[in-house]
Amino acid sequence: MANEDDLPTTDAITSANNATRRSLVNLDPPDHTRLRRLVVRAFSAKRIDGLRPRIQQMADELLDAMAEAGDEADLISAYASQLPIRVICELLGVPEDHEALRDKTGAAFQVVKDDESMKGMADAFAWLTDYTAQLIRAKQNTPGDDLLSDLIAVHEEDNDRLDDEELAAMALTLLLAGHETTVQLIGNGMNALFNHPDQLAALLRQPELVRPAVDELLRYDGPTNPGVARYATGDVPLGGVVIPRGALVLLSVAAANRDAGRFERADELDITRDAAAHLGFGRGIHYCLGARLARLEGEIAIGSLLRRFPDIRLAVPADRVEWRLGMVRGLVSLPVALK
Repeated sequence: MANEDDLPTTDAITSANNATRRSLVNLDPPDHTRLRRLVVRAFSAKRIDGLRPRIQQMADELLDAMAEAGDEADLISAYASQLPIRVICELLGVPEDHEALRDKTGAAFQVVKDDESMKGMADAFAWLTDYTAQLIRAKQNTPGDDLLSDLIAVHEEDNDRLDDEELAAMALTLLLAGHETTVQLIGNGMNALFNHPDQLAALLRQPELVRPAVDELLRYDGPTNPGVARYATGDVPLGGVVIPRGALVLLSVAAANRDAGRFERADELDITRDAAAHLGFGRGIHYCLGARLARLEGEIAIGSLLRRFPDIRLAVPADRVEWRLGMVRGLVSLPVALK
């Protein structure tokens, strides 16, 4: 695969835009409709649900390693950042380049605040773009029983296919979105439970609540923050002002998920509530293709962690937990005591 030392450095924003220009995230109908129709079958409920035993096995292996390493651990580096990258790599049929991919996807989501971070982001996108291109070529020559091979082969009755640019954008989007946001789902979710011991105790008493808990944790403190970027396609009157056509708008998903008009006691964490209508996965035509997989990973990750370590707790004061700057909301680390 790509040698990270040989890749060029370009402007960060240009790199990101070029890499994902033809992805579902950045397209509107009719292009979006066509692409989603082509790829949605590759994300069937049957395929995703069939991953449960393997995801459970991966989670158990990571928990075994944590138990063997001692009585304390960093939940982010030892678990939350490990499980999603293994899952998405296996789903896509990616070789076990987990460490490099995890590092590069993290760098791609960082905040560009100076020349050094801009270079880091640009290099990450360049590396990932080159990596996915090589991976696609390998799958075209030797297809496997994996999602990326299916996307390469997918077609409709009129033989409409993903072209090379669309396929590369889709593969890169899946690597990025399929990993980084799920890391923060697990990390932010466990941090929220640590800060609400009554809710953690309820989940320990009633493990079956883990399914609704995942949606509530996404609603309460999900990774889609500060928000979703969109451009106004026309002049939009809103709150006494007009958002002009072409203006960039940042939609605050976090604020919407705390809307008291939609959720009773919106600022409280309640794992028993029906929070499935949260906007963490988007809405409408841009609703996340990987929502079912993310929920499954969150359910297995959090449920398995609490079964293995029912006495798990923060190993530092809550105000010492460090949040990272980036395009998603998440933690730098989460030190925990396991016993």
